[in-house]
Amino acid sequence: MREHLGFLKLSSVVVKIAAWIFLLIGLFLLTSPFFLKGSGYPKKILLFYSAIYIFFFFLFFLIAKIADLLGKIINEIKKE
Repeated sequence: MREHLGFLKLSSVVVKIAAWIFLLIGLFLLTSPFFLKGSGYPKKILLFYSAIYIFFFFLFFLIAKIADLLGKIINEIKKE
């Protein structure tokens, strides 16, 4: 299991980056009705899409945290 630790750390970083990208997109969609007047999209649709992106942020961030925790557990088991 120790040989997969590098992949676990790398995938955790990649998933965290993806999570932050989803958060930025969600926040952009949330604030876009205020900055983009007459964009053609109803505010309810933009709020719905931003809620989905923010949900995916929390989902991916949770997955990355679980991967970090799994890596710490593997290190602790190997030390004993």
